[in-house]
Amino acid sequence: MTDDPNQSPDTTRPPSGSAPPAGCPAHNGAVALYGPRYQENPAELYREMRREHGPVVPVVLQGDIPAWLVIGYRELHHVLSNPQLFARDARRWNAWDRIPPDWPLMPYVGSPPSSLLSTEGAEHQRRVGVISDALAAVDQFSLKARCEELADRLIDNFAGRGEADLITDYAKPIPVLAVAKMFGLPDSEAPGVVRNITTALDGAEGAVEAFQGIGATMQELLDTKRERPGPDIVSRMLAHPAQLSAEELSQDLLLVLTGAQEVTANWIGNALRLMLTDDRFALTLSGGRRSAGQALNEVLWEDTPGQNSLGRWAVRDTQLGGRRIKAGDAVIIGMAGANADPQVRPDSYSGSAGNHAHLSFSHGEHGCPHPAPELGEVIAHTAVEVLLDRLPDVMLSVAPEELTWRPSFQIRALSALPVKFTPAHVTGGR
Repeated sequence: MTDDPNQSPDTTRPPSGSAPPAGCPAHNGAVALYGPRYQENPAELYREMRREHGPVVPVVLQGDIPAWLVIGYRELHHVLSNPQLFARDARRWNAWDRIPPDWPLMPYVGSPPSSLLSTEGAEHQRRVGVISDALAAVDQFSLKARCEELADRLIDNFAGRGEADLITDYAKPIPVLAVAKMFGLPDSEAPGVVRNITTALDGAEGAVEAFQGIGATMQELLDTKRERPGPDIVSRMLAHPAQLSAEELSQDLLLVLTGAQEVTANWIGNALRLMLTDDRFALTLSGGRRSAGQALNEVLWEDTPGQNSLGRWAVRDTQLGGRRIKAGDAVIIGMAGANADPQVRPDSYSGSAGNHAHLSFSHGEHGCPHPAPELGEVIAHTAVEVLLDRLPDVMLSVAPEELTWRPSFQIRALSALPVKFTPAHVTGGR
């Protein structure tokens, strides 16, 4: 491992190292970021963490792998703003000798050096520039029109039944179908992509294989676009002057697709849950247009789809939030915890309207590339508005406390959102 913060380690495989032993004082009383307690009410657990540990919390991941979770807003902003000190290349990790090959979170730490998740400095900027240029060429008015068509088509599939699961039947398909169009990917590929992304991000059995399946789909798409380019993101990335390699393109497309699908789908699902369970939205639920944007923004503050991200490693020994962080320690980006930091938001349940200073899209050079958040908002806002326009009396068909959450420490997402409504005629649109 190198001590130069501007260079990646020169190894091509993770080095052996030693994680804090079981009796290490730094991780005495470490909080588990897995299991029912975390899944059921992470917001309460973050508050408890803050009371007991402060802004930087000793935690353990599946397999009792130690890490530091940053839930202080200022501390997290410091981490994200200093890639020379908190870097992305996982080969720096000092716990590799404790990580089994089939570890469920391996897809997010075992990325090859060619992955955008691992690149740093000028090389990272080169890669991100290609993505940003390709996304910037997407016409947002055309995207909105496409999303309205997709929303109407999906609602037509269940409108006559008077009931639906808004996660499986609606929130999940819309983003991947919209992105499929932007990528030039056939709609027929979308269901398999959604299944693989869900399995990979849940960190469940088969996560590694699911991640590999997404990569194979991206490679096939690249091969097709080399032969038959079109007005799509993939073709623009292939033709970009930066001339990314085949491996770089495949890796970057995989990350763009995964981020666009999972984050946006859960943004939609969490916003709909908020509007269907919170009395503040009940009076405007039938209209929907004024409150949809408020719900989407509040979710980013209070129930962000991207809760945590495992992806920073200390380049050298340092201090953070009163904690001694050793070189090679894993640092988890705690977006949800930081957004609720009372030092930034004394009343965490008010004042979010019009406030976009949340860290839900991360920050700094490894933040969500521009204009990806804007495109995601077009998809999410359109999906919520169309649903409420088409089904104005939609309501939950179970008690709010019966809703269950997916078992992922990274993603805050419902397993299902069952609803009922007055059966509507299928009209092919509004």
